[in-house]
Amino acid sequence: MAATIDEITINYEEDGLLKVKELDKVVLSKGAWTTIIFRFTQWDNKLGDYGPDRYIIRRYKKQNDEYRSQSKFAISSRDQAKKIIAALQQWVDLTE
Repeated sequence: MAATIDEITINYEEDGLLKVKELDKVVLSKGAWTTIIFRFTQWDNKLGDYGPDRYIIRRYKKQNDEYRSQSKFAISSRDQAKKIIAALQQWVDLTE
């Protein structure tokens, strides 16, 4: 478990191979409940290489000086990411 937000990662290694490689992260909120959006890629055994970029939003709760994953939402495709962006942009523009 991570003791600080900077230590939180979604990198995942198995049998010496980095199966999930974190490419970037943006902290959306900090505090007892922390929300982070990650850009990552996954190893594809068929290709023998990493696949396309993927995105996931994760919430962490700080308990006993450690951040623990509480929930997550995987954005399933580039197209879905664009639709989320468009919807949020439309809603934000309505309130300006």
